[in-house]
Amino acid sequence: MYNLHLSPEQLQIRDTVRDFVVEVIKPLALKPERLEARARPLLVQALDKAAEMGLRTLALSEDCGGAGADNLTCCIVTEELAAGDPDVAAVLAQTSTLAQALFDRLMTAEQRARFLPPFLTDHRYHLALAEHEADRDAALGINYHRPQTSHAPFKTAAVRAGDGWVVSGSKDGVVGASLATLFVVRASVGEGGIATLLVPRDTPGLSVTETGTATRSRHGACGAVAFDDCRVPAENFLGVESPLAADAGRHIPQDQALNLGIGRAAYEAALDYAQVRTQGGRPIIEHQAIGAKLAEIAIRLEVARAAIWQAAWASDHPDAFADRSLPDLPLTTIAAVFASEAIYRAVKDAAECFGAMGVMRDMPLQKYVHDARICLHAGAGNSEAKLRIAEALARYRRPASAAVLAAE
Repeated sequence: MYNLHLSPEQLQIRDTVRDFVVEVIKPLALKPERLEARARPLLVQALDKAAEMGLRTLALSEDCGGAGADNLTCCIVTEELAAGDPDVAAVLAQTSTLAQALFDRLMTAEQRARFLPPFLTDHRYHLALAEHEADRDAALGINYHRPQTSHAPFKTAAVRAGDGWVVSGSKDGVVGASLATLFVVRASVGEGGIATLLVPRDTPGLSVTETGTATRSRHGACGAVAFDDCRVPAENFLGVESPLAADAGRHIPQDQALNLGIGRAAYEAALDYAQVRTQGGRPIIEHQAIGAKLAEIAIRLEVARAAIWQAAWASDHPDAFADRSLPDLPLTTIAAVFASEAIYRAVKDAAECFGAMGVMRDMPLQKYVHDARICLHAGAGNSEAKLRIAEALARYRRPASAAVLAAE
């Protein structure tokens, strides 16, 4: 049964992370000299301390040495971290979810024996998914409500060569690229197949270029990764069409939880300011215009949180779709569309509560607006997402790719 009553363990985790953000992350993230600078390097010191707390292995099962947290708990933690710094939140969220997918589901026993021990012992061992390609057209577009014979192939290709694979190509927008130890690379193989390979950072031919803050399209110390005839051992091959996550419309809504954390940080800043800033002899929160604006912000954030938490709970309980406890809809996609638009509006309203101070570079509100705008435009965009929701409303089911059908 879906409910919003958090367990004592979830409350303890949330409060612990919230205190950590207030005491460690925010004092570093909100320094005026850092806010004014155009380059905002990753807060490695805070990231290391968070990893030592176990947040890097939060989703990993207890059998593999992690905390075994469910998706809802992971989203709660991501929201709390993002209220301090979305880059730290994004890196930890990706490492945690990739670790669960790799070590708990996809790796063979031999692969797990090689990669898991160093991952557990080194708190700076992060994972990065190298999948996105700028010139790869994977949008629904003209294929809306039409059979799509195959997914757009990756230009990054893996070719079998002797006892290994040779990977050539490039990826961009890779979260955690600047510090990842192991890259999970998606590449084209054979005729229309897509494979997943594990490529260590020190592999000859692999190079990383960090993306500047001003041009970054995602949170999380993003960068571009190039593969110049990288030779990868055959034992690092995960397989063809290996699913890293559930259906995109029903996977864990961590990106949305991150966005929510940004919105909450802006809201809390505006609420605190409205209670100390006086105008006309009283705090501005007692003026109707500001009070109503803060109420609208709170409404948007609470509705967004409800949608995100429902999607997170649903990703933990897929049987709820089968027994019709939940509607047969892509709840994560729905949460993404609503949250990105509602939170961006909420953050802009929060900045307006500061008046002209809201756009000053040494104040945090301009950072929150910038961060929320990145969330709004990240990925394929809301127009694409709405088309996929429309297909679900019409109960249209897209045929499986040729590679999947061949495997079956």
